[in-house]
Amino acid sequence: MKRRTGLAVVGLIAAALVAAGFTVRSRFERDLAWASARAAQGSELIDTRCGPIEVQQAGAGLPLLLVHGSGGGHDQGMAWARPLVQQGVRVIAMSRFGYLRTPRPADASPEAQAEAHACLLDALGITRTAVMGVSAGAPSALQLALRHPQRVSALVLVVPTAYKPGTVAESAPPVSDDKDKWLLRLLGSDFLFWSALHVARAPLVRHLLATPPEQVAAASADERARVDDLADRILPVSARAAGLRDDTGLGKRLGPAALEAIRVPTLVVSARDDGFGTYAAAQYTASRIPGARFLGFDAGGHLLVGHDAAVRAQVVELLRTTAH
Repeated sequence: MKRRTGLAVVGLIAAALVAAGFTVRSRFERDLAWASARAAQGSELIDTRCGPIEVQQAGAGLPLLLVHGSGGGHDQGMAWARPLVQQGVRVIAMSRFGYLRTPRPADASPEAQAEAHACLLDALGITRTAVMGVSAGAPSALQLALRHPQRVSALVLVVPTAYKPGTVAESAPPVSDDKDKWLLRLLGSDFLFWSALHVARAPLVRHLLATPPEQVAAASADERARVDDLADRILPVSARAAGLRDDTGLGKRLGPAALEAIRVPTLVVSARDDGFGTYAAAQYTASRIPGARFLGFDAGGHLLVGHDAAVRAQVVELLRTTAH
């Protein structure tokens, strides 16, 4: 009797596990399909002399080329910049090499990406534009200003991946330790990343988005929603994996740039507690660009929690100043 009862309990547990597995799989497939559809909204693939580039545009007026950070794409850029449309800004949010529908070429360096930015502007008939590079999007935005100064009216670098003295440029592959390898496994799997969003969101925000989760918890409802939206938008991560691999360790591979040659109005923004350590590099970059303004915050992390509106206001002011 006891043996039959034990077998029945085991059977019930097994059935419950199978049912739970089907439920998890169903939720994952539903969420992935929704995320994939959202990532495709509003984008178009532009044929340029540098190859196809995915872009999303909104608004009319002062043009702003938005170069997204790690884990992004045109959707991440537009999510941040869309409110600028109401203030007379034409937002051009593109997907960098290896993100979503923009293919990764053999040469995916910041210099090659800068040339692709110029190719995109040519294809869109834009002679001159302000450029905003966020995080790992900053190196190519900076290179565009250096290589094609006549095309750039203003430069904004937000929590930039940038060179600073004391950083050793490396030619080795970006995966350098077990932590990087673990991150790349996470960032290459839609299921693993989806699972982390549901069961380990706070550690994901701290380590992957380099922002103290306690600051997010204490922020306004709007800011909490912004951070959640940004984290959710990384899915489908498999469609961004090639770009993410390139971005891993990018800062260590950057050499010094001729920052003194940049002559356009420049704004550089960072937070002292950015988990990716962009503050010192941002300060250095601003100090070397003639007339550049550095906007630094003591707290906020890589996502500049609590300062989103202030940064957006400074960007609009810069664009309006350079329009005259």
